[in-house]
Amino acid sequence: MYRVIFSLLTAALLWSCGKDTSKPNVFADPVRVKIAQYQDKRQSDSLITFFQHENAVYREAAALAFASVQDTTVFYQLGKMLFDKNAAVRKAAAFALGQMGTETAHWALMDALVSEKDLSVSAEIIESLGKTGKGVTSAILINDTIKQKAFSWAAYRQALRGKADSTHVKQAITLLDEKISEQARIGAAHFFSRGPENINQAEAVLLQRLQSDPSAYVRMAVASALRKIKTPESLAALKEAFQHDTDYRVRANAVRSLQVFEADAFQVLAEAVTDANEHVAVAAAETLVQLDITGNETALLERARSSANWRIKGNLYEAVLANVESTQAIVDEIILLIKESGNPYEQAALLTALRKVPSAYGFVQEYLNATTPVLRSSSAASLAAMNRSKLFNPSLQKAFIDAIQSGMQTGDAAVIGTFAGALMNPALKYKEILSDIQFLYDAKAKLSLPRDNEALQPLEAAIAYFENRELDKPVTNNYNHPIDWEVVKSIPQNQQVRISTSKGDIVIQLFIEEAPGSVANFLNLTKAGYFDGKNFHRVVPNFVIQGGCNRGDGWGSEDYSIRSEFSMRRYKEGSVGMASAGKDTEGTQWFITHSPTPHLDGRYTIFAEVVSGMDVVHSIAVGDQIIKVEML
Repeated sequence: MYRVIFSLLTAALLWSCGKDTSKPNVFADPVRVKIAQYQDKRQSDSLITFFQHENAVYREAAALAFASVQDTTVFYQLGKMLFDKNAAVRKAAAFALGQMGTETAHWALMDALVSEKDLSVSAEIIESLGKTGKGVTSAILINDTIKQKAFSWAAYRQALRGKADSTHVKQAITLLDEKISEQARIGAAHFFSRGPENINQAEAVLLQRLQSDPSAYVRMAVASALRKIKTPESLAALKEAFQHDTDYRVRANAVRSLQVFEADAFQVLAEAVTDANEHVAVAAAETLVQLDITGNETALLERARSSANWRIKGNLYEAVLANVESTQAIVDEIILLIKESGNPYEQAALLTALRKVPSAYGFVQEYLNATTPVLRSSSAASLAAMNRSKLFNPSLQKAFIDAIQSGMQTGDAAVIGTFAGALMNPALKYKEILSDIQFLYDAKAKLSLPRDNEALQPLEAAIAYFENRELDKPVTNNYNHPIDWEVVKSIPQNQQVRISTSKGDIVIQLFIEEAPGSVANFLNLTKAGYFDGKNFHRVVPNFVIQGGCNRGDGWGSEDYSIRSEFSMRRYKEGSVGMASAGKDTEGTQWFITHSPTPHLDGRYTIFAEVVSGMDVVHSIAVGDQIIKVEML
């Protein structure tokens, strides 16, 4: 750990040498630095003093800062900024109030909408109203392209809060019309994907959009939405999309949606696991795990044995094990594959397959003490899943308790966090079985903030659960690791970084002005060579690729954290965001999106975007290596 910190300090000291400062960023202005520092330290009182500044740029920056600070005690002051003479300030205030998402914010935004004349500000107010969960009436939105887009996204934001109803469904149907702008259609399609379950009245337009919309972004969201409509027509359309759509992301989403059709979709899914596109094939294999494949076990077992892709192989083995009575021969087969493999990610995938067979717990438990973190975390997750299995024999309960207590004694954050979550399952009745929970406190003593925030969250919740009390307070990180302003000031507006991978190069452009703390952190880690040699540990088809974990399993972090920096920028294809375990817990892990992911907007820092190499991003698989990250 000290070597890492020393390397970062050295990187900071060397940073200014030879940098191109021909296009200085906004932090050449000391006042902008001061505002950003107040934002980073969450100092609301100091930020509010800029609300009266004569310079509108400073008023805008201060208002926007509250999108990240999210201090609900400043509603009155921030609400007044909705009537500032400068449109950019009003827009920033509207966004910040939306980020807080409360009923108080709703009424402030509604008051401002009535008198607002600037269309871009009105649009921001409308979308922010959706974030409050109360929304806005459609009467305000008649035949205005900008406001149509805003309403589309407002309805989507409202749906994320579970507040959308049949009225919103009817309005979203009209926003899927081919004459409506692409962005409005994308918002409406995502509304149907993540909104109300009862969307049968939208079937006709959804089928039409899946078949003929020119935007792949619309088609992929519609493909996800059709899982809610279990009709022969929906099934046929999803099969058609899988077989003939030209965009793999649409096909991957269609494959996932086929899950709801169960046996009627089996043959298509079995075909899909051999698809030429790995993401589509992986999505199909993951979907088969969720199906009852009775009568098709032998065929699927042969697919598992013949697959050269270990992710597909692991999922198919799991699907088979979930549906056969005599499992020992298959378990022995998997155990042999695990022992013969030299790839920890392949071993982890096969360990995951064994979670369907509680009797294999002895072998799986051995990996709680593996030297490779990804195997320890996979072992813990599989053991926890075995305990939940319908095949779990109560006679094994003591053995599992011993495994849990032993695993927690290792001090491994992933093992502790996983087991802590499992202990809170009421169906397993651990509260009745365990009279002494000292082992939980012993595990807690092995963890520390900010490094182990993700593990401490379920552990603290488990302790409260066993003590029959409410959680005292959420697990939060105290302020640490200030922004490195020397680095920030030395970075030009258009700074790019090359991420060389085992599949090719990805070039990203940094957003130094929108996320100075995240960019400085990323660049210091880059200069120290922190990312070099690490793997992409997480790849979700048509979602993200993720790297930067020092453990290689997603549970890793260093002894510091940085703060979230939320801007009005949206997650689109190629956005680069900071991974986190909650607000203000970011550290070293980052991800790149395959496509628009609007549910991440305003919740995960966007600090860069891909400017070349998206073909490489789309080709990355779990275990692919980050060879080198360097500034250009």
